[in-house]
Order: sequence, then structure tokens, then C-alpha cells
Amino acid sequence: MFKRVPAFGLAHQGIDTEAKLHWNLETPALVEHAVRNGEGLLAKDGPFVVQTGKHTGRSAKDKFIVRDSATDGTIWWDNNASMTPASFAALKEDFLAALGGKEVLYVQDLFGGSQPEHRVRVRVINELAWHSQFIRTLLVRPAADELAGFEPEFTIIDLPSFRADPARHGTRSETVIAVNLSEKLILIGGTSYAGEMKKSVFGILNYLLPPLGVMPMHCSANIGPDGDTAVFFGLSGTGKTTLSADASRTLIGDDEHGWSDTAVFNFEGGCYAKMIRLSAEAEPEIYATTKRFGTLLENVVIDPETRELDLDDPSLAENTRGAYPIDYIPNCSARNMGPVPKNVILLTADAFGVLPPIARLSPEQAMYHFLSGYTAKVAGTEIGVTEPEATFSTCFGAPFMPRFPWVYGNLLKERIAKGGVACWLVNTGWTGGKYGIGSRMPIKATRALLNAALDGSLRHVAYRTDPNFGFEVPVSVPGVDSSILDPRGTWADPADYDATAAKLVTLFTNNFARFADHVDPAVREAAPRVAGLGQQNREPAISAA
Repeated sequence: MFKRVPAFGLAHQGIDTEAKLHWNLETPALVEHAVRNGEGLLAKDGPFVVQTGKHTGRSAKDKFIVRDSATDGTIWWDNNASMTPASFAALKEDFLAALGGKEVLYVQDLFGGSQPEHRVRVRVINELAWHSQFIRTLLVRPAADELAGFEPEFTIIDLPSFRADPARHGTRSETVIAVNLSEKLILIGGTSYAGEMKKSVFGILNYLLPPLGVMPMHCSANIGPDGDTAVFFGLSGTGKTTLSADASRTLIGDDEHGWSDTAVFNFEGGCYAKMIRLSAEAEPEIYATTKRFGTLLENVVIDPETRELDLDDPSLAENTRGAYPIDYIPNCSARNMGPVPKNVILLTADAFGVLPPIARLSPEQAMYHFLSGYTAKVAGTEIGVTEPEATFSTCFGAPFMPRFPWVYGNLLKERIAKGGVACWLVNTGWTGGKYGIGSRMPIKATRALLNAALDGSLRHVAYRTDPNFGFEVPVSVPGVDSSILDPRGTWADPADYDATAAKLVTLFTNNFARFADHVDPAVREAAPRVAGLGQQNREPAISAA
């Protein structure tokens, strides 16, 4: 039997506790503990179901990074709230005191990152067994012979029962996610939402990897039958998970990856999928995980008597989630890795109905749109939203990016140029008019265009230059209705299209103003311009590929 308890224990880290420590338990044992502790219910078909209380999503405003001499000039403070070293010291003191008083603790030693030379060793200390199961599922699990000598680089202490004191700890509320990059310690308290642990590791890798020349990415990734990797950037609702789940391609991962000199590698060993209104017809692979032991379901409604699930009931949360090992999805990569990409896809759901269904980007345009991170909310999704509303989340994941955005943007541009990578902007939003007038882009057309991009077919078609955005748009693609390729032609009133396009261009340029001084002139030149204004070098000419 292998040794689950490492030689480098908590005492070596200055953590003193009388608690009974359960080291590196696997899922069956953790589920037994969670049931015995009354932490949730075992569903009819095997999953363990929990409730996270008032926190059913991330507490973004309660996350802090310690501002010290090491981080002062490297963190994008406009995007990340700061905590003083003194406040963190007080918080750490109280966390360790709370830890010392626990009767039972669960400890997992795990990896963030699947490529050995670029992974980080993470120790996670939990008071809840289901939290220990969650993080064991989501991160990369070491082989048995790697545990005995495991020495953590970063440690996460996760205590939902802890209540922060804003006056003493410099927090906003009783909830806290405090990241000390110098001490390599993360303290999470006052929330039972397990996703905070997962995203904390993502944040660590987003900080550590860029100086090594490795591009951290909030994206999905898959591999084609010829070994061609594609990565899919996109915010929620743009199709990042759906479009990367392709039966003809091998899944690397659905959410977080790194791009090194030799590979695209998953940061994780599991998936964390939305479950609300999930159906066997629309997403059969993910639906099947809701009937397997080892899946962990958050805030999914369960009948306490029959233990039947109701995936359509949002009464506990709209953001219901399921955590499961990635190998629960058929056709996943055995190594959690693939070759460096041949295609990069930037996904957007343009509710203004202005953008074409697909466009080819230059490296500079790719960096521009990557830094912009555009998608749009539709009317009715939030109180008071009556018109489409632009959303810009830089790098398609601003909440998880500790460094300045141009650090990630320059990495992407360099890697695209170095590898001769084809880059595409794919609009899964509206055609024929903005939301409320037009219709959603047909998924069949999106898949056909995406397949043509990935299999190389789009190298052999004619392109036109979009007069507003300057990127290249196919004129015709076999198997696709050519009319949708020119969004202006799908509108009943072309003048209305022109006015809406001008509005969207202005939103882009206003948003990008904060980055303009930090990027190359060629990237600034990649900015959209209202058609007819400064267009001497941007005529809508048609050219061969």
C-alpha cells in the first residue's frame, strides 16, 4: 500500500493543529465522510448533492491580492483589489487559530497543470469532505509514487465556517479570498462555493507562467484526427463548451489551459459544468455524468425521499454546477495535452447583429480582439436591459488575470505569429438584425464554418475586407448560405445596420483606449473604424485567400 501521508507535513509549514488529518483520500472515502458528516445527499444514480448556501457563485468583490514589494509593480491593480501585508498577517493568524481548533481536517496534495515542467504543486486544506472531493476532482491528481515526497509550492486553506472581520482584516465583508503570492498562501473563508478554490489555482498559474513564456488561457481546447489542436476563447453563453465538444475531435479540456513551446495542456483533471436545464438530447455526454458515482452536484434540487434530481429547477440557484473527472467525458485526451495549436478561435455572441459569422484575423487583430474580450448581453437578461449591451472582459477572463492584460496579449500575438497559427473570430450571436429583430445564428451554419476553418477549407475561398472592422470575411463557403456571410445584407434596413455598426465600433474604441499606450502601433492600427471615416486603406475589396 502506498503512503498517502507525505514526509513534508503541516508542521513543516508552521501549521499546528490537533485535528485528525485525513490525507489524500479518494472519492469513495470522501463521499463516505461527507454522508456521515451530513454534508449532503447521495442521489439515486450515484452523484453526491450539496447546497452552498447564500454563495452560489464566486464572490468577486471579496477577493484580494496582498500588495507588497514583490507584487506592487506586477499586478494589474485596476482589476484586482489589494490587501496590506498587515491585514493579511492578522487574517492568517486568525485562520491558523481557527484551523488549530478543528477536530477533523482533509488535506489533498495536487497539481495545477498537466505538463510536468509547467505544473505547480498545491496543497489544499479543507474542513468539509465534499470540498476535498471537489478539489481532488478538479485538479490534476498525482500518481501514487509522487505523494510521499510531495512538498507544496502553494497552500490553500479553505474554511467556510470562518468569518472575516472587516475592521481587523481589511475585508469588505465576512467573506474573503486572500491571495499572498509572496508567502504562496491563499485563505478562503465565509463561502461554501467550491469554485473559489478552482479559480484560485487558475490565478496562481496566470501569475507564474507568463514570465516563463507560457500563455495561460481561459479557453476550451480539442484535437482533430490529424493531430491539429484548436483553442476556443469565449465568455459565458458564446459556445465555448458546446463547440469544443465535437465527436470527431478529442477533448483536451473545457475551461483552463496553458500554451507552451511544445503543447497545449489542461490545467485541470476535471470539468465544472453548468447543470441548469441540462438535457440528454442537447448535451448527452455531460448529462450522463449526472448519473455516475463520483460526480458532485452543487445546488441541484433533489427529492429527499426518492433522491431523484430535478435539473430544471432553479429554486436554489440558476448557477447549478456539476464537478466530475474529465475521463467521464468520452473521447477525452488520455494525457490532458495536445500539440501546439494550428487554430485559435475567439467566440462572441454579438447581440447587435453586426459581426459576421466568421472572420479571419491577423496576429495584430487577434491581439486587439483578445484584449477586448467582447460579447453582448441581450435584452431581458437583467432588469433594465432593454437593448443589447456590450460586455468587454479582457483576455476573455478578466476576473482571473492578475497581471497587466497586455502581458497576455503580447504572448498570444507572439505565439500566433511564431507558429503561423490561423486565428478566427466566430460570432454565435444574431443575424438579420439585433436581438429582438433578427434571429440567433444557426448552430448548423456555425459548425459548418468552424469545420471549414479547422480542416483548411477556408484557405481556398475568396475574402472581402469588412469596412468597419478591417478583418477578412469569406464571400462564399460550400454548404453555407452565402447571405449570412454579409451581415449588412441580412438587415431589412441597411441604414439601420450602418448606425448600429457605428455604435459598436465606438464601444470597441472607447473600451480599448485603456490599452492603447501599452501595445504596438500595428495593434492600434487593427482597431475598427466607422466605414467611410479614415478608410483610405480599408476598402471592402474582394481577394483570393
